[in-house]
Amino acid sequence: MALLVHLKTVSELRGRGDRIAKVTFRGQSFHSRVLENCEDVAAFNETFRWPVASSIDRNEMLEIQIFNYSKVFSNKLIGTFRMVLQKVAEDNHVEVTDTLMDDNNAIIKTSLCVEIQYQAPDGMVGSWDDGDFLGDESLQEEEKDSQETDGLLPGSRPSSRPPGEKSFRRAGRSVFSAMKLGKNRPHKEEPPRPDEPAVLEMEDLDHLAIRLGDGLDPDSVSLASVTALTTNVSNKRSKPDIKMEPSAGRPMDYQVSVTVIEARQLVGLNMDPVVCVEVGEDKKYTSMKESTNCPYYNEYFVFDFHVSPDVMFDKIIKISVIHSKNLLRSGTLVGSFKMDVGTVYSQPEHQFHHKWAILSDPDDISAGLKGYVKCDVAVVGKGDNIKTPHKANETDEDDIEGNLLLPEGVPPERQWARFYVKIYRAEGLPRMNTSLMANVKKAFIGENKDLVDPYVQVFFAGQKGKTSVQKSSYEPLWNEQVIFTDLFPPLCKRVKVQIRDSDKVNDVAIGTHFIDLRKISNDGDKGFLPTLGPAWVNMYGSTRNYTLLDEHQDLNEGLGEGVSFRARLMLGLAVEILDTSNPELTSSTEVQVEQATPVSESCTGKMEEFFLFGAFLEASMIDRKNGDKPITFEVTIGNYGNEVDGMARPQRPQPRKEPGNEEEVDLIQNSSDDEADDSGELASVSSTPPMRPQITDRNYFHLPYLERKPCIYIKSWWPDQRRRLYNANIMDHIADKLEEGLNDVQEMIKTEKSYPERRLRGVLEELSCGCYRFLSLADKDQGHSSRTRLDRERLKSCMRELESMGQQAKTLRAQVKRHTVRDKLRLGQNFLQKLRFLADEPQHSIPDVFVWMMSNNKRVAYARVPSKDLLFSIVEEEMGKDCAKIKTLFLKLPGKRGFGSAGWTVQAKLELYLWLGLSKQRKDFLCGLPCGFEEVKAAQGLGLHSFPPIGLLYTKKQGFQLRAHMYQARSLFAADSSGLSDPFARVFFINQSQCTEVLNETLCPTWDQMLVFDNLELYGEAHELRDDPPIIVIEIYDQDSMGKADFMGRTFAKPLVKMADEAYCPPRFPPQLEYYQIYRGNATAGDLLAAFELLQIGPAGKADLPPINGPVDVDRGPIMPVPVGIRPVLSKYRVEVLFWGLRDLKRVNLAQVDRPRVDIECAGRGVQSSLIHNYKKNPNFNTLVKWFEVDLPENELLHPPLNIRVVDCRAFGRYTLVGSHAVSSLRRFIYRPPDRSAPNWNTTGEVVVNMEPEVPVKKLETIVKLDATSDAVVKVDVAEDEKEKKRKKKGTAEDPQEEEPDESMLDWWSKYFASIDTMKEQLRQQEASGIDVEKDEVDNTEGLKGLMKGKEKARAAKEEKKKRTQGPGPSQGSEVPEKKKPKIDELKVYPKELESEFDNFEDWLHTFNLLRGKTGDDEDGSTEEERIVGRFKGSLCVYKVPLPEDVSREAGYDPTYGMFQGIPSNDPINVLVRVYVIRATDLHPADINGKADPYIAIRLGKSDIRDKENYISKQLNPVFGKSFDIEASFPMESMLTVAVYDWDLVGTDDLIGETKIDLENRFYSKHRATCGIAQTYSIHGYNIWRDPVKPSQILTRLCKEGRVDGPHFGPPGRVKVANRVFTGPSEIEDENGQRKPTDEHVALCALRHWEDIPRVGCRLVPEHVETRPLLNPDKPGIEQGRLELWVDMFPMDMPAPGTPLDISPRKPKKYELRVIVWNTDEVVLEDDDFFTGEKSSDIFVRGWLKGQQEDKQDTDVHYHSLTGEGNFNWRYLFPFDYLAAEEKIVISKKESMFSWDETEYKIPARLTLQIWDADHFSADDFLGAIELDLNRFPRGAKTAKQCTMEMATGEVDVPLVSIFKQKRVKGWWPLLARNENDEFELTGKVEAELHLLTAEEAEKNPVGLARNEPDPLEKPNRPDTSFIWFLNPLKSARYFLWHTYRWLLLKLLLLLLLLLLLALFLYSVPGYLVKKILGA
Repeated sequence: MALLVHLKTVSELRGRGDRIAKVTFRGQSFHSRVLENCEDVAAFNETFRWPVASSIDRNEMLEIQIFNYSKVFSNKLIGTFRMVLQKVAEDNHVEVTDTLMDDNNAIIKTSLCVEIQYQAPDGMVGSWDDGDFLGDESLQEEEKDSQETDGLLPGSRPSSRPPGEKSFRRAGRSVFSAMKLGKNRPHKEEPPRPDEPAVLEMEDLDHLAIRLGDGLDPDSVSLASVTALTTNVSNKRSKPDIKMEPSAGRPMDYQVSVTVIEARQLVGLNMDPVVCVEVGEDKKYTSMKESTNCPYYNEYFVFDFHVSPDVMFDKIIKISVIHSKNLLRSGTLVGSFKMDVGTVYSQPEHQFHHKWAILSDPDDISAGLKGYVKCDVAVVGKGDNIKTPHKANETDEDDIEGNLLLPEGVPPERQWARFYVKIYRAEGLPRMNTSLMANVKKAFIGENKDLVDPYVQVFFAGQKGKTSVQKSSYEPLWNEQVIFTDLFPPLCKRVKVQIRDSDKVNDVAIGTHFIDLRKISNDGDKGFLPTLGPAWVNMYGSTRNYTLLDEHQDLNEGLGEGVSFRARLMLGLAVEILDTSNPELTSSTEVQVEQATPVSESCTGKMEEFFLFGAFLEASMIDRKNGDKPITFEVTIGNYGNEVDGMARPQRPQPRKEPGNEEEVDLIQNSSDDEADDSGELASVSSTPPMRPQITDRNYFHLPYLERKPCIYIKSWWPDQRRRLYNANIMDHIADKLEEGLNDVQEMIKTEKSYPERRLRGVLEELSCGCYRFLSLADKDQGHSSRTRLDRERLKSCMRELESMGQQAKTLRAQVKRHTVRDKLRLGQNFLQKLRFLADEPQHSIPDVFVWMMSNNKRVAYARVPSKDLLFSIVEEEMGKDCAKIKTLFLKLPGKRGFGSAGWTVQAKLELYLWLGLSKQRKDFLCGLPCGFEEVKAAQGLGLHSFPPIGLLYTKKQGFQLRAHMYQARSLFAADSSGLSDPFARVFFINQSQCTEVLNETLCPTWDQMLVFDNLELYGEAHELRDDPPIIVIEIYDQDSMGKADFMGRTFAKPLVKMADEAYCPPRFPPQLEYYQIYRGNATAGDLLAAFELLQIGPAGKADLPPINGPVDVDRGPIMPVPVGIRPVLSKYRVEVLFWGLRDLKRVNLAQVDRPRVDIECAGRGVQSSLIHNYKKNPNFNTLVKWFEVDLPENELLHPPLNIRVVDCRAFGRYTLVGSHAVSSLRRFIYRPPDRSAPNWNTTGEVVVNMEPEVPVKKLETIVKLDATSDAVVKVDVAEDEKEKKRKKKGTAEDPQEEEPDESMLDWWSKYFASIDTMKEQLRQQEASGIDVEKDEVDNTEGLKGLMKGKEKARAAKEEKKKRTQGPGPSQGSEVPEKKKPKIDELKVYPKELESEFDNFEDWLHTFNLLRGKTGDDEDGSTEEERIVGRFKGSLCVYKVPLPEDVSREAGYDPTYGMFQGIPSNDPINVLVRVYVIRATDLHPADINGKADPYIAIRLGKSDIRDKENYISKQLNPVFGKSFDIEASFPMESMLTVAVYDWDLVGTDDLIGETKIDLENRFYSKHRATCGIAQTYSIHGYNIWRDPVKPSQILTRLCKEGRVDGPHFGPPGRVKVANRVFTGPSEIEDENGQRKPTDEHVALCALRHWEDIPRVGCRLVPEHVETRPLLNPDKPGIEQGRLELWVDMFPMDMPAPGTPLDISPRKPKKYELRVIVWNTDEVVLEDDDFFTGEKSSDIFVRGWLKGQQEDKQDTDVHYHSLTGEGNFNWRYLFPFDYLAAEEKIVISKKESMFSWDETEYKIPARLTLQIWDADHFSADDFLGAIELDLNRFPRGAKTAKQCTMEMATGEVDVPLVSIFKQKRVKGWWPLLARNENDEFELTGKVEAELHLLTAEEAEKNPVGLARNEPDPLEKPNRPDTSFIWFLNPLKSARYFLWHTYRWLLLKLLLLLLLLLLLALFLYSVPGYLVKKILGA
């Protein structure tokens, strides 16, 4: 599949110079080499090759440019030659000599000679001929140059080989070809050229391969068969789909777990927040925290669901914070956050861990954020494994912005947006009411109503809106829009649009469509907002006939694959980002429904008439239930063709007329040539005539079509939106090709073929060509009026994506090397996913085609074919992959009936030819049918030649014989209760079937049988059948003595075809055996090894066929074995079996197993173990090793499985099968001699392993710490040395903080927490391995800033861990303090089970699970676990018979043990088992309150320990800290079960989860898992050596067992083992500080590096803690929590171990915190004065420790502060219990008055101080607060002036202090509150003093609360104005009135006096006047 251009010469050049040529085709250019100093002729003689992914179009151009080459300046163009490749496309080989043109297109004299050769993708043009220019030497050059470009090399396979094409192919056909039926290639009707031999002769091939010059020797090249399953020949058949069962819609188990840790920055003052977690409909609440806006919860919630994935992933997780909710009030919503489950599930590990959710208020979208909630959210499906990050003492990361609960790529600032879902109209709705009433109405009133009342409901992000109901309308018109308001980008992936039928009783869904927002938007920088339509979407669901109870109603809800067209809906979607500052904006997020502007009819595209044609070539495998009634097949597209229950409408809708288009419409209607029948139209024929099936065999029937094939055709009208489908098809083609190529590469890797990297290069080359081809094709029809915005944007983004993908593929191709194949393959898979995603078109156009089998007018079974796969286009890449191809369809039962075993039986198999396209393009709709037929027309249409046929009559037929060589099958499904099956295979070909013999009781049958099908008649031309034979279906059944055989699986194959004129000789024949994957439903169920050949019976009859040798085996009767050339080549192998013992055998038929025996069988030979005489007493075998010899295939991939069966020998010689196990692949047991050249094998010369401090980083991989600077990683006693120096230096310690806590302060937990820090550090390093920040660069003085902040803080408080070592020399003194991590010896914390780290401890002893009972199918949820009836322990070793010499000659070789040398004895042994259980995390809640009361239960054999009295109340993360000792005797008691139960006051205790540990494998493992090797050896203190055996003794024993020379303890501090020398410290210090010499340190050092020892080295298990998942048998596959523990085992015949380590949980330490509030300043003034109107505040301060709100303490009130200053001198006392290691306060209190006992809470140590304004008649006003984390809070300011708001918000760097270190702190701190705009503002400052004492110190030195004795504080000096006015009225008059208004008062007084005088004057005036008048 390539275009080759051979540029020969360029002549008549002018002048002299360096010439270079550039050849361009399809945008890809090659340059020739530079020809120096040419005169007039440049002889280039070079070949360029382009792999072509698609056929060359006749209009494509080839361009050759000739330049004068210049090293310095740009090359100067001499001339250009352009050639249209029409001739090349037709003739495949052209030689041209022509002149060049210059820049102005003028002809110049210079001419060039070029030869072009083309090998077409469908291979019809251009086969390699031997005389072609492949012989040229230049080609070899070119081959080397193009980095083994592979189209021509045997390493890659040209993709398709039509008849007569020569080709060659890699050796050994792909063994595991899991159904690679060829892909489709359109077929140009050309007969094969007679002059070419059909097969290349062998010597041609050799000579060709040698000429290709890649150093391949001829033997490694073999010729591919033309129809090899692995090649893509198929040009008339498309690939059948092998998986049968629809997986969607089946319910599964899911668990959503949410941990609400804390909330911060909640908006609101002094609130009592509760967090509500809602998943779907379920709600759960946390407890309420009082008066805080940063509550700490740490509560865990679990929601269990059993629904289908679609429903699950659309559920909304909503986290909302509610303020002051109680029994009576529902509380007010502060803010909420929502995302759908699918978003969480698509995260890595399916979880968000410790992320902050941003709260927003849905009722007030202009408000901004309302706070943050920190939570973990995880979604687990059955079988998902979630790695939870280790629940250690997590330090609170304060970086909220960097850890938001948002998926990658979503911006933290999300904006509000409106989502407009516009609903225009619908068409083609089904009937939804019974027609009874309607008929009555019609009879009376005469009106005929549509029987449906539709409306549309839209669901998005947990909200739903609905349109109005359109009464009685099959074609409703809404023109409405539903508007959602949500944050953008939304965290909900899908919008669900559902048409429903409104009904008085209950509304039902008619059809559902999901809009995936990811497909209609693009978040790139050139992306676009979600947009859609206006476009039609098609809805599918149940069949259209209306019944009251529709069994397939689920399908209409969108669950599962719809089985019929329901309706189409025209909708649009648009998004508008809101500007929230706009005041007109309605700020609620309620769903609104408005009218939408109608759109014109033509906006979705011009209505065109489409034509669908189908021909039924074969109908077989019809289920026998349908065998008695006549059968017809119906094909429908939309409602067209559906005669049974389509529409209550005329069948042929007139195209909708639009004004102005009248003439055109008429034309369309009558334009189809002269097809007008009586009604002026072509009638559709949509179903085949009924026919009675005939019997094929016991299970299946077939329809005897023979040479008469029925046809159907349907005309339908759809908007012409073919471009969308075309673009999708191009991408699908690229993706199919890529997928196939990647599968090939995987096969090659899996089967260890040579050169997979070449094939991968070819695949990437095709991919990049395909991408460029897309760019050139997709850009057509740009101006199409009906293109929506989404069409344009999608096209742009697809073009961008494919362009970049083409580029990446190109660069990737260059990087593919042998060792990078696997990584690049993964990248290829990513390309594939992206292509599939892009190809899925969100705007539908033509509905899918359904094929229904009707029996007796009832719909029985269906198949659904996407219409884009059938769509015709003149451009080959745009054509649907099944268009004009024969497609094999398997019909299945609809809906839920198709689930499970019912869905696996094929209802019918059709060979169906389909073609769909515009009526105008339909001239060659028959082009892909097999040739040799005549058309049968309908009677009425005889005169009209252009009528489509209603049948085909085949005149040509060929006779064939099929030989099916059924060799063997493996790993089949267990169908019987014994756990085995009685399998036989049934082979179907056309309408014949045959069975192999039944083999009893096996899952790996070797039938070795040839089935011969005679008298096969195939219709069509012979040469077509050679390429495209029909497929063979093989079904495997289990024979039952009663009832019918059970179906066990099915696979397909394509036979290798030999025509009568071909010779039956290599390389194509005889065919090779291949593996075919067997499927049962969607699950794989084994492999079949077989070969199939189809031989044409020529004119001479069967005499020409290769002879069948009669039965070789007389015992097998008439059964013919697989002939010699095909069966594998065998050689003699010996299989040695180690029989160790049997474990945990369950009862068989209620009787216990007493005398079991193991039978091993492989390929018909076998061996039996010795009998165990009393299973209860000793379940081990007394003869350990036995062997047998067997003939196995040379090819390891063909090795048959080995069967292990356990039988119980009962009395009277009866045997019962207990269980069996099939080892499907012997590969891991094949003995391969060790590679003695490997570096660790060189035993000469010494290798010194120096353990001094400067350890090279490489060595550190085995060491727990990865921090390269830790000074004493393996130098064992450095810590002791330094203590010594430390003691001497004690007096002169430079830094008071560096004081080292003494040894007694450290305990096991210090070690544990230090180790967890290390583990986290390692994980962090793994994540950030690319971005290594050099710690040394951090400035010494500012060690707390930047990078160190988190880490330093994490450690700052672990005071008791701060055993800082002051370095002995100056070299260490200069280091950053950070690095001096306290020197604590560590252990290894495994975040998983220990055995998963050490390969299940199966280093020599393997465990085989014995199974019995049928394999469960998914629906009953049974797992393999439930079928396990016991375990066989042993091992196998397989090798070719003469044993390699070196093994048997080795020293101490014991022939009785064969290859199993040096294994321990398996006699019973007594062992002390010591189980240390540390803690459990994330337990599944067991009580109604969402908590559990866990305790530990341990079972081992008969011992059963229940630690019930020590249950831990209401904890989901309990710390147990206990060790348990159990004596056990192996092998009887070897399975340890550690379970966590939930304690209940009444009733039985529930199991939360349990974990099982196989102790025996650990005990006997070479990894020495009995007692972990510690990091250092010490004989006292927290790190005491636990093992009774010292390191030197262990080392001596290991050397002895492994026959290693050593250990030789040399001079002190040195030991030599084999050729490795280990050095280390040589002294040890005892409790009293005395030094003694010792070898233990170096011995330990050797043990820690045991894997470096040649030959016997392996990793030894270190001292560790393992984390084991807890599982509950009732909820299989879903973790119920995790348990941290470790197990030590000590044999009783060895010295007894010491007392167990004390790991009891640390007790919290009692402290008392004394807080003195001295003064406040600048407090905001809240009140207006009653008299004077002045601003003032009545201040008091309230304080409490977090979690103890009920113990809050208030100062007295400073009344009437006018300046914001307050004086208090008030002391609070807060006693509390504190765990230093976890930095948490421990509180024990009853949750409620009903609680039985107290619950322990762990809460961060935080002190809250608040200022309040006291009010007498109303609630006090909150003014401001600060929360101080006692471990790290800002140091207080010296004066009130220096105290700023930034201290609290962290905007300035303030030194952080810890009260636990400083003990006493005094200063000023700012108090903050939020203003209306939600911004912080400073509302006051407080001067306080914090003093921390331990409980003992506090007792010695007591103080009084407030200002009381002892040690009273003096009264504050408050201004006189500070008092309550209504208690002291006179005082208030004096202080307030007189003080403020004294002048005013004096003025008033004067005024009063004056007024008084005036009044008196006025009073007395009348009297005086009278007197005066009367003159008295």
